Amino acid sequence: MRRPARPPLARPRTMAVTGVTAGLADHLGVSATRVRVLLAVATLVGGAGAVFYVWCWMFMPMKPGEETPTRRVPVAWLLIGGAGVAVSGVLAAAQQDAVVRIELPPAGALGYTWVFWSTEPWVAAATILATAAGVWAGAIDRVDPARGPRHAMVVRVLAAAALAIVFLTVLPLADVRGARAVLGELALPLVSAVIIAASALLQAWRRLVDDRIGRVREEQRAAMAAHLHDSVLQTLALIQNRSEASSEVSRIARAQERELRAWLYDGDSPADSDLATDLRDYAGALELDYPVRIDVVSTGTSTERASGELAAAAREAMLNAARHAGGEISVYIEGAASAVDVFIRDRGAGFDPAAVPADRWGVRESIIGRMRRTGGTAVIRSVPDVTGTEVRLSLPTGGRRE
Repeated sequence: MRRPARPPLARPRTMAVTGVTAGLADHLGVSATRVRVLLAVATLVGGAGAVFYVWCWMFMPMKPGEETPTRRVPVAWLLIGGAGVAVSGVLAAAQQDAVVRIELPPAGALGYTWVFWSTEPWVAAATILATAAGVWAGAIDRVDPARGPRHAMVVRVLAAAALAIVFLTVLPLADVRGARAVLGELALPLVSAVIIAASALLQAWRRLVDDRIGRVREEQRAAMAAHLHDSVLQTLALIQNRSEASSEVSRIARAQERELRAWLYDGDSPADSDLATDLRDYAGALELDYPVRIDVVSTGTSTERASGELAAAAREAMLNAARHAGGEISVYIEGAASAVDVFIRDRGAGFDPAAVPADRWGVRESIIGRMRRTGGTAVIRSVPDVTGTEVRLSLPTGGRRE
């Protein structure tokens, strides 16, 4: 019996901090807590766990998806909190300004004594934590949907304030210890401030480069659109005008023109899932399956969803017109503050709506019944042996039952 295939080794897009332990746990089929405990124990053995964790963070891919990664743990705020505690330690140690001696037991005939000022470990901790908070907020939290650029700016300001307090606290100690004694403690916050400022400037430069690349792409797209409009699109339009609407050549030219216009003028941004966009896409699909030419025009503003009942009824009416009438079909969408109206007109042979057999549910239920159930109306105007049928769908903007 085959074992079930393991999930790929990848970090999830919703994570606690980096997603490394969750990705390893999912791949190995164990709990994330066990992975964290194992990494913590391995870290005590020469730092192997920490090195492996950082290596996985750098090289382990994320699971495929379009959503931006989000983190549940506010890492930057935890680092800022730790920096605040370290700054308090700097202030307290500066008042004592004592020398700390640690006597290590002799190894053989040699002994070792570690001597340092009481402010040194607090200064090191404060600068490291503040720098980590500023860099993390700018590089990682800035693109997190749960936080964003404003969060990054606040964290950077707090990190800079912590570094300034450390520098101003250590600076007066130069008169007591001497400038050379406090040079290292003064250099740490200065270097950290430069690192935070450099990361902010680097990100600003990258944004400027991205904006410039985007403008160049838009200019290239506009130039290409103008060239294709003067050549290919006009040729496709000429082919349609010289051919009948129901001919295969006209349908193919119409479909190619629609796709080319969508690629040129819609850009890379995803289309809004609204009523007009949905009906235009559906019209393009019908033109490939039936010998028809469908024009969709919309005016006014409408918040009607593409998944709503009005869209479903309009698609059914368009399908009936393409299937039974053929030729040219016009779809007109009018959005107003009180209601949304959709008109579907064809130029085929008319019919008597009252004479539709009871077993034909397309008009009776998919159009009229659907609109009635959602609080709207459907009116079909058609006369037998008279050219043209019009279907009017109306849905009030308030009080709908979807």
